[in-house]
Amino acid sequence: MINFLHTFQPQPIILKLGPFSIHWYGFLMIVGGLLGFSLMLWLIKKYKLDKKFFEDLLFWWVVGAIIGARIYYVIYAWEMYQDNWLDVFKVWQGGLAVHGIMLGGLITTFIYCRIKKKDFLLTADLVVTGLVTAQIVGRIGNYFNQEIFGLPTNLPCGIPIEPALRPEQFMDSSFFHPTFIYESLGNILILVILLLIHIYRFKRKEFLPGQIFFSYLILYSVLRFLLEFLRVDYSPLVFGVRWAQLLSSCLIVLALAFLILRFVQYKRSLASLGKL
Repeated sequence: MINFLHTFQPQPIILKLGPFSIHWYGFLMIVGGLLGFSLMLWLIKKYKLDKKFFEDLLFWWVVGAIIGARIYYVIYAWEMYQDNWLDVFKVWQGGLAVHGIMLGGLITTFIYCRIKKKDFLLTADLVVTGLVTAQIVGRIGNYFNQEIFGLPTNLPCGIPIEPALRPEQFMDSSFFHPTFIYESLGNILILVILLLIHIYRFKRKEFLPGQIFFSYLILYSVLRFLLEFLRVDYSPLVFGVRWAQLLSSCLIVLALAFLILRFVQYKRSLASLGKL
């Protein structure tokens, strides 16, 4: 495995069919999405929820997530696109920000739940479980695009990056931290935690909607905050820190506050019903 990582030069394209190309990035995003939705269907059955509602939501969630992810990334990396407008539409080459996926997908979910008069927080609990599953697989696409890598390293897990894709200050380095793999591994741990909460709910048959949603926001934001110390890709700096770290910090504080508030409200409602 170590020798493979050191000697294999990743290529972004799996297969070319005439003028059409199948890219690893898009392929793995689709595979991750299908796995995430399959897990959601299992959870929907366990919760005895309306499967048709989630099947209809899937289309709008994907549309909202892609639009949100691309708009967020283009704004985030505006210097790369201001003179190359056509590149804005080349999503298969990368450039779908996870924070944008979260924002676009969750806004779409909120609006759809309001229209259909469904519980947004319970829906979000299932959606983020599917989302983190998709992230585990989808992040590997960055490997084939040779992007979102970290600082130079001599560790066995270091990956080769073509000179043209290295930051100028690291032109003399050959191997770099595979931060996207670290993120995938971290997301596996997050998924395990979320599934344990789901299983605990099934046993208790009494739970707090939103608990998993806010837990995901906290856990993923902590993971992303830490990984930003290694990443060397472009990022706007705000008060001397990378933008994703600032946003992650805000999400941690807000999600933790909402989680505590929900827990307090839940305890009060149980107390009023004489269940405590």
